[in-house]
Amino acid sequence: MAIKIAINGFGRIGRQVTKALKQNYGRQFNLVAVNDLTDVATNAHLFKYDTNYGIYPGEVKVDGNDIVIDGDRL
Repeated sequence: MAIKIAINGFGRIGRQVTKALKQNYGRQFNLVAVNDLTDVATNAHLFKYDTNYGIYPGEVKVDGNDIVIDGDRL
């Protein structure tokens, strides 16, 4: 059973922690929520495209009020 995690703040650190969990720990962790003041579309774009760390290689899209990363909803 995966450990459920919520990210409080989706700034640079929150986004990088999310990327590290998705890329390195796969199904050991289940990201269930993100708390941030910015709108969903902007957060998804900032997650996908980072000027320092490059482009996230997986699929990132917006579905209503959710960010969908590699098929998993946040």
